[in-house]
Amino acid sequence: MLPWSDSPPPDPVKKPSLFSPAKDNHPEFLQQLYQRGGGGGGGGPSAAFHGIHACVSGRPRILLVFVILSLQLLLILFARSISVSSLVPPLRSGRIGADGAPLNFSASDFAPLSSSVAADGIPLEIAATCEYGRVYVYDLPPVFNKGLLDNCGELSPLGSRCDALSNGGFGQPSIDLAGFVPDALLRSWYATDQFAAEIIYHRRLVSNRCSTDDPSAASAFYIPFYGGLALGKYLWSVENNYTAADRDRHSQMMLRWIRGQAPWRRSRGWDHFIVLGRISWDFRRSGEDGWGGSFLYMPEMENVTRLLIERNPWDYFDVGVPYPTGFHPMTPADVTAWQAFVLSRRRETLFSFAGGNRSRIKGDFRGVLLEHCARAPAGMCRSVDCSGWRCSNRTAETLNLFLGSVFCLQPRGDSFTRRSTFDCMVAGAIPVFFWRRSAYMQYEWFLPPDGDEYSVFIDPAAVRNGSVDIGSALAGLGEERVRKMRQRVVELLPRLVYAQPGGGLGPGVDDAFDVALNGLLRRFKDHRKFWPAAGG
Repeated sequence: MLPWSDSPPPDPVKKPSLFSPAKDNHPEFLQQLYQRGGGGGGGGPSAAFHGIHACVSGRPRILLVFVILSLQLLLILFARSISVSSLVPPLRSGRIGADGAPLNFSASDFAPLSSSVAADGIPLEIAATCEYGRVYVYDLPPVFNKGLLDNCGELSPLGSRCDALSNGGFGQPSIDLAGFVPDALLRSWYATDQFAAEIIYHRRLVSNRCSTDDPSAASAFYIPFYGGLALGKYLWSVENNYTAADRDRHSQMMLRWIRGQAPWRRSRGWDHFIVLGRISWDFRRSGEDGWGGSFLYMPEMENVTRLLIERNPWDYFDVGVPYPTGFHPMTPADVTAWQAFVLSRRRETLFSFAGGNRSRIKGDFRGVLLEHCARAPAGMCRSVDCSGWRCSNRTAETLNLFLGSVFCLQPRGDSFTRRSTFDCMVAGAIPVFFWRRSAYMQYEWFLPPDGDEYSVFIDPAAVRNGSVDIGSALAGLGEERVRKMRQRVVELLPRLVYAQPGGGLGPGVDDAFDVALNGLLRRFKDHRKFWPAAGG
């Protein structure tokens, strides 16, 4: 059952900081170590140094011998730290690609080789970009990922998913955007499905420069189980007589497999993560007759970090990540060009709404907004009725709507979050929220902590009772404030989209995948400090 309150319960446990490396929490230990450096005499390292200095300063020959022996010792230590194999990045072959074909990698997939290596044998050019550690990708049996893609025509009772899951999870190219998207950027647009994150993340991780085939060199372990795709086929049990056992079968099989892996036995999941392409509530079934699967309630998942398009705000191990949108830039220049395009757009509609009326839900707020838009003065509001599957993966109509709007209304629907929020922001429009769990309590790694920087919040009760008119409220914000909010939305754009595979957008420009991976590695670094069991 979904919690309906936006107010979080009191949390008695103080969690470690997950956004920045934790400061050293053992200054006394370091001080004691420093003091012991003098051999127990209490004088510290400087006392030992002065003893050596007194011994050799009056004896030049002894000084010369001392220097030669020191240099030889340094050379021996340096030579032992380098092996021939350490000069070549580990190659990964036979991993599953998003298109179902094996992905074979060569050294050209990594940074140019360098003779300078870090202490652990990793080339410095790679180590410098993997500040928080490296990721080991489990090679799961195909039934948990590739096998699901091979049977894409049977993944949903509503029809084939093959087109939606093609091109590494991006879907088919969005040829319907020709004419109002710059020609040079058409190659970056696809009809991407909102539930494709599992494939997109897997594809990026197997080719990521911070991945490793050596579990002992990893600080994070990725489980490439397409749990959302496995579950989707069995969600509509009434029409197809599927049971709770059907919905849990793949999850239970995968957990039996993972329990046999050495890294799992060592950490019990503290340094493991998984990407699930559906909302958290689809994996939190209570009892046998409830909605969804019970994957996240299984004991083995207790300590595993999960990346989801909608998180449970009161579960520390749930991390919200952006819904996939249709925009997948190839280069930083693509991002810059798109940012310039959306900032230059003439927006003649004050606010818009893309959504369907949920008539089966009494007092559905989407219906309230559609009526509100219909009553607004001419030209103030536009809407697209997405009833049924009209807007499903069809980019042109909704993108055109948001490109011409200053604001876009983002109510809750079947759950608190919507893919439309990210479609709206990618188009350079300012989102208007009515529930704090729609964004502010969801995407903390990706959005500023101050929601007023990039969005507007309106109490839904005030809209229902007529005490707030949406058009008047938005028009009264002032031109300068609106300009700053639009600028902030456009600045955030790179971290809300998933770049095309390879090196992402390059050094210094993080996309949503980079933000998520860096956040995970920081989190696991904190785990090793606060929970020693996670460190092995």
